[in-house]
Amino acid sequence: MDATLPAVAEELLKEIEKAFRETSHVPDSHLLALKFIFGTSAVPALDLVDRQSVTRIASPSGRTVYQVHGSSNKLYVCYASCHFCTCPAFAFSVLRKGSSLMCKHLLAIYLSWAMGLCQELTVSDKQLTGLLLPAEEEEGG
Repeated sequence: MDATLPAVAEELLKEIEKAFRETSHVPDSHLLALKFIFGTSAVPALDLVDRQSVTRIASPSGRTVYQVHGSSNKLYVCYASCHFCTCPAFAFSVLRKGSSLMCKHLLAIYLSWAMGLCQELTVSDKQLTGLLLPAEEEEGG
């Protein structure tokens, strides 16, 4: 991943990656640690990974973003390079209250990457710009 997580979270994700690579599953001890570190985001994030809701979108210029289909079927854009998600929970719990390390969408990105379960999509730079800056809907139309 591009950004730096707190050391304990980074180490846990590395352990999950190693265990999943060797056994194709995550040990219960790692799941408990995940719940301890990430709290209420852990189980919903694992559900998003199970549903293959995470897509890494890359462009020829080297820019990378992630899209996560949330549990309410809403699409969120996430930037792992700076730990940012466009969901309301990120704005409230992470930015405003500081009560969470990250939202379930960001955690799902890290977990899907660690488990090799992230969908991959390559688009042109123009298409990526369109994803990041969608045209405003016309009013009254």
